[in-house]
Amino acid sequence: MGSAHDGNSAYGRKAFKRSKSHFTDRITADGRDDWPVEAGRYRLVVSRACPWASRSLVSRRLLGLEEALSLAIADPIQDDRSWRFTLDPEGRDPVLGIRYLSEAYDRRESDYPGGVSVPAVVDVPSGKLVTNDYERITLDLATEWTALHRAGAPDLYPRARRDEIDALMAEIYEDVNNGVYRAGFATGQEEYEAACADVFRRLELLTPRLARQRYLVGDTITEADIRLFTTLVRFDAVYHGHFKCNRWKLTENEVLWAYVRDLYQTPGFGDTVDFDHIKRHYHQVHTGINPTGIVPLGPDLSGWLTPHHRAELGGRPFGDGTPPGPPPPAEEVPERGRP
Repeated sequence: MGSAHDGNSAYGRKAFKRSKSHFTDRITADGRDDWPVEAGRYRLVVSRACPWASRSLVSRRLLGLEEALSLAIADPIQDDRSWRFTLDPEGRDPVLGIRYLSEAYDRRESDYPGGVSVPAVVDVPSGKLVTNDYERITLDLATEWTALHRAGAPDLYPRARRDEIDALMAEIYEDVNNGVYRAGFATGQEEYEAACADVFRRLELLTPRLARQRYLVGDTITEADIRLFTTLVRFDAVYHGHFKCNRWKLTENEVLWAYVRDLYQTPGFGDTVDFDHIKRHYHQVHTGINPTGIVPLGPDLSGWLTPHHRAELGGRPFGDGTPPGPPPPAEEVPERGRP
């Protein structure tokens, strides 16, 4: 989520606790929270560096919502005023007209708890934040935005498998998605060791499952795969070194490394990943952990494009649907962020 609530230097210097999303309004087909699904009305604000925001990037691509839900990409280097639009001309988001995401939060409410986080969905007409509920945003894109999905969009949250998907996602969240942060931002040895042990215990439990089947639940890509992918794709680049989750590298686990390469090479996944943004954000923003701000040269990214042989396990990535087309030219990841 990347809140800058207490200043970036606080990372690694005080006990880590992930803030609950404070703004949990939902954008729904029936508009029950007064935010009806409507093409062109909302803007999704993300950082390509942030795993929580990257879930919504993948989901939006797979479902073909690029035209219905516009995209703002924040600079990976936030300052103490939060995520900023310094990648855009004159440092302003061209649609919202703001310099900082915090301005959309302030239009919604003043003195809100939890800081400014991504992903965030902003109502374009009013300029107000609608939601920063990273857990719910992608589920609603999959289930409430169906009228605006592309032809051939996959069912990322199939009703018949939801209990299984939810149970798996809860374990992955606790031990992996959030576990790497609990390890990386730990302020004491025991706290770190417990969190790091949880990360690798869960990855080792997932390995035999993914040795047998191509995807986590059933034979198609679901929300569970998106949530595991956004942590795994960052693992060797930032969590192994910067967050000290270094019992082994992902490239040393044959099954998980093949699984994440398979997803990376699937349209809608790898084409949203910017390794340059990822590395610069973690190493330059978390000054409590990395006070020099030096960004490592590695790891070598060329392996991401090598054959994974996961298709031999069967599986139909998009179920009865089809892959998404290429990303819009304005959303292509710059060359320095790709293998």
